[in-house]
Amino acid sequence: MDLHQLLADSADSILAAAEAALARMHTEGYERAGKNQTHQRLKALYVLTVRGVKERNLGPMIAHAETVARERYAAGFDLSEVQTAFNVLEEATWKRILQVLPPSDYGEALGLVGTVLGAGKDSLARTYVTLASKTKTRTLHLQSLFSGTEGT
Repeated sequence: MDLHQLLADSADSILAAAEAALARMHTEGYERAGKNQTHQRLKALYVLTVRGVKERNLGPMIAHAETVARERYAAGFDLSEVQTAFNVLEEATWKRILQVLPPSDYGEALGLVGTVLGAGKDSLARTYVTLASKTKTRTLHLQSLFSGTEGT
């Protein structure tokens, strides 16, 4: 079985595992959004992951992640919550790959899925931080973290 076929055939089980993992995290934003909306969001992310793997094209995932960052930022989601959604989907996908594919296929399969979702996470974080930095934020005083390092 090739990776694309595995991802297509396993969509329901991967999404169920990702949804269960996200529910266990008790993230405020996704609990507020509700199960149906969370399912639709994870499904859209999964469809783009499968598409990215099949087409070897990161563009649609990057564009989606930028949109998600703007939407979730405006809705008051914490960046870590949205990153968690990407992470649980990646973990569920990896677990399914490890259950079905032979070990000789792990490197390419895990690499492809990780690359697509990693590009999304990177784009998400950069966009979110850009939005957050346009608002007044407190500056951290980091000097105390470096006390006791003088003379070493």
